[in-house]
Order: sequence, then C-alpha cells, then structure tokens
Amino acid sequence: MILIDTLSKSFGGIKAVNQASLTIKKGSITGLIGPNGAGKTTLFNVIAGVYPPSDGHVFLEDEEVTGLPPHELFKKGVMRTFQIAQEFSSLTVRENLMMVPANQSGERLLDTWFRPARISMEEKGLTQKANEVLDFLQLRELADELAGNLSGGQKKLLELGRTMMVEPKIVFLDEVGAGVNRTLLQTIGDSILRLNQEMGYTFCMIEHDMEFISKLCEPVIVMAEGSVLAQGSASEIKANNAVIEAYLGTGQKNRKL
Repeated sequence: MILIDTLSKSFGGIKAVNQASLTIKKGSITGLIGPNGAGKTTLFNVIAGVYPPSDGHVFLEDEEVTGLPPHELFKKGVMRTFQIAQEFSSLTVRENLMMVPANQSGERLLDTWFRPARISMEEKGLTQKANEVLDFLQLRELADELAGNLSGGQKKLLELGRTMMVEPKIVFLDEVGAGVNRTLLQTIGDSILRLNQEMGYTFCMIEHDMEFISKLCEPVIVMAEGSVLAQGSASEIKANNAVIEAYLGTGQKNRKL
C-alpha cells in the first residue's frame, strides 16, 4: 500500500527523519513505535503532505505521491488522525461526520439556488451514513451532542468515525490511545480491528502502549534517531536488545519492554 524509500526531513541542522525506508502492506495494521524524538510524527507528517521531504520518495500503490499536499492525498484515500483530536467543537457529533466527504453540492452557491433537491438527497444519504458510523462506534446516543463536549476518548472515536465517512485506502493514527481511559481504549481497539478485518482498512499507527500495540499490530516497526531500527512481530520487538537499549539506554540488555 505504502512504500517509503530513504525518506529524510531536516529542520535547519536537525535531521528529524534520516534515510527511513519501510513498507506498509495492504490490509495490515502496522505499528510504529520508538522513544520520544525518534521521528515518528515527523514521518507521518511527511507522508501525509504536511511537510515536504528533504529527500527520498513516498509511493501509494506504485504511484509516487512525494510532497503532494494533504487535500490531494485525501482525494487519493490517505487520511490521518492527530494525537490531539481536531474536531469542529461547535458542531454536533453527527455534523462533524457529515462535514468530511468532499465535493458536496451544498458547498457550491449556484447549486444551493438551482439544485436544492440534489442537496437534500445528498444530505439524507450523508445522515444515513453518519448514523451507521455512529452505531458502529457505539456513539449514537451522542449524535446530537456538541463535539467540544466529548471526552478525550470519545473525540478519538469521532476522529476514527470521520475516516469511515470516506472509506480511505489507508489511515495513519497518531497516538489514538493517548489520554484515553482503558474502557474507551478497548472500544477504540475493537473498532480498529473490525474495520481491518471486516472492511479491509489498512492502518499505520503510532502508539506508546505496548499492550495495545501487541493486541492490534503486525508488524511493528521501531524508529530511533530518525531511522528505522527494527521490524518484526510484537514479541520479537519486545525481545530485541537494540530496541531495549534505544528505549532504556545502554547497559539494559537484560531488561524487557
């Protein structure tokens, strides 16, 4: 699905991503872990078009998409969520979902004048789709609540729901579990697994919770100092001495993650 070839990103004299190469297979849930400052979020931002790379290439299903802006990547089926949820706080939960699909007729002034029936039909379809997403994520009872009033975990579920409104090819999840209580984290994890297994979604996720990563991800990729350090199953990664040292420092070979 995604091929990253010797990707680098520098900010002044600091190389946040350094010649990173990795592959994200179609239909996988790939975990991306590493100590703070390893370059994980910067890598996501370069892939998603937030930053142009300093060097290297990004391919989506054999098409080079290096440096494309986020709205162009969105059209090609690439979506990402953020560590801090980016909801429209003054809109309801349902309205947040209905905002996502692009090229809605209601966005064009002439259509609002001359094609109100088309707009009404589209809105009915979007409402039905949004309600299906809310049911899937167990958020239906909050459909008419302002998104700004949701808890942190509920906002993370809403972000996941927004990706479902357009059925993307790949979703990049940036610390979807950060600040989420264990009950909601279980719901989020179950939803990701269902989307992957039942609907064929491909995910790549940054996460620090190794229990969460172990439950969901195969393979797990480890970054350190901007480069890819290791790749394997969660159990292999937990036993990898180089990974343990990257997290805990030298002299820690007998420790476990």
